[in-house]
Amino acid sequence: MSNSPRILYFGRLIDVTGKSEETHAVPNTVTDTSQLRDWLDSQYGATGALLENTVRIAINSEIVAEPAPLSGAREIAFMPPVGGG
Repeated sequence: MSNSPRILYFGRLIDVTGKSEETHAVPNTVTDTSQLRDWLDSQYGATGALLENTVRIAINSEIVAEPAPLSGAREIAFMPPVGGG
């Protein structure tokens, strides 16, 4: 995995992280999407917002089944469900 993938946040996760995207140095010990969720949630003090199973993850523009390896990830997107009415 590239140690600094571009990470995108959508919907309410923008409020949680305070940004819509970033290039983040990810520790080498973080090797899959589950570990990435845990690490980012603790980095932002997100109290579980990034851990919710309704938040989908796309790697390089493809939604992945989790846990998915991060090797080769240039872009990782966190996408919460879209509400409407």
